Amino acid sequence: MNPMKHLLLASALAVISAALLPTAAVAATATESSVQAKIAADQVVVTEHRAQINGERFKYTATTGTQPVFNEAGEATAALFFTYYERQDVKNREQRPLLISFNGGPGSASVWMHIAYTGPKALRVDDEGFPIMPYGVKDNPHSVLDVADIVFVNPVNTGYSRVLPKADGSMPSRDEQQRMFFGVNSDVKYLADWINTFVTRHERWRSPKYLIGESYGTTRVSGLALELQNRQWMYLNGVILVSPTDIGIERNGPVKAANRLPYFAAAAWYHKALDADLQQLDLLELLPQVEQYTLDTYLPALAKGAMLSGAEKQQVAEQVARFAGLDTQTVLRSNLDISTNFFWKELLRERGQTVGRLDSRYLGIDKKDVGDSPDYNAELTSWLHSFTPAINYYLREELNYKTDVKYNMFGPVHPWDRSNNNTGENLRQAMAQNPYLNVLIQSGYYDGATNYFDAKYNMWHIDPSGKMKDRIGFKGYRSGHMMYLRAEDLRLSNQDLREFILQTVPAAGQAAKY
Repeated sequence: MNPMKHLLLASALAVISAALLPTAAVAATATESSVQAKIAADQVVVTEHRAQINGERFKYTATTGTQPVFNEAGEATAALFFTYYERQDVKNREQRPLLISFNGGPGSASVWMHIAYTGPKALRVDDEGFPIMPYGVKDNPHSVLDVADIVFVNPVNTGYSRVLPKADGSMPSRDEQQRMFFGVNSDVKYLADWINTFVTRHERWRSPKYLIGESYGTTRVSGLALELQNRQWMYLNGVILVSPTDIGIERNGPVKAANRLPYFAAAAWYHKALDADLQQLDLLELLPQVEQYTLDTYLPALAKGAMLSGAEKQQVAEQVARFAGLDTQTVLRSNLDISTNFFWKELLRERGQTVGRLDSRYLGIDKKDVGDSPDYNAELTSWLHSFTPAINYYLREELNYKTDVKYNMFGPVHPWDRSNNNTGENLRQAMAQNPYLNVLIQSGYYDGATNYFDAKYNMWHIDPSGKMKDRIGFKGYRSGHMMYLRAEDLRLSNQDLREFILQTVPAAGQAAKY
């Protein structure tokens, strides 16, 4: 039987078997129970498509649906919604990379990278990433589907993923759900089990494997790298960290404050808020100066605190103000430590506008110009404006996945247990144990939530020994948290990812050894 017929038959069997599942294998949320909106725990729909990507024309299938999370007793505890894209003209699937994609939050669906970055469809927005109508998606000629199959995974309570009732029909308590799903380590554990099942079902054990995570998803995939190795005996070729969090790497106090300055300079440069001599520089000429000043002068000054002399404090305040597009007295009144909330409100206060948190290219309008933080996140409202109708349309009308369950752009996962977050160290250990494993970091210069200089700091401290630094790379982009929304960076970021995948698939006969 050819692969396509095999896949379609498997899909049909899955649909039939899902229809026969008992009540305990059908998920519904409390908010949806009044209309009895339910989603089967184990059911897929397969559709066929054509693409032209990176100059190549080929057919691919999209497998959309749910796969259960199983506990140690073999009972289904949750239904995870996923979309799996598989190129169809591949002769040797064991040589074909598999890219497993997660977004963040925690509590965010996989929608963002799915229909705006690596998938075969891209969001319909303008060239800078702003909403346009009619809403929807268009072909993504930059997708990495030409070089890797991709599965987009929605953790519990995101997208259409839901907790399942217990065998007696009752829902697990909130405490039970948190222990199973809603925490740094429980999240990593159940997702590793789920990935094992997915890889087994789709016969991808021999394929080179990559994890990509965005924002909190970088915490998730950093933890998964070691969890997959040590508990599932599944070894990876690469981990991609898009707009990374701290991944458990400490950078509090003076480091946390100082690391903001390069981002402040980037945002101020974008809005033409700098002195003329700085403004005339290209962004990539300006930022190395700011980075060097941050490490050599600003960080030591913040560390000195009250021991800093008045003259030194004045001098530092003047330079920080110059780089950040702020007033010197404002920096002094803040004891040299400018919070991001205040910066988003202050930078363009005289113009009557605020700047976005996750992408400071976006502008907002507050009720009052006074205050120390914006009324809302200008970029997030813009993104939800575009993404929400697009994903609901795309899944239902193009991928033929029908359900009355609400698609959770952001789902109820809080309180989230953030204790014992050792994910950065776990990633280091996974790299040390696995000579094949490489890391790529991607960041937007205008991201004020997970700023690019923090991402560089992560890169420097994932492996303090420096023995693996040639296996960790960084790429920056002239956009924000979701750098791929800007048309030029959609092309660049996918090309950087494509090259990373191609370069980290070992040559024939290349052994995993030091």
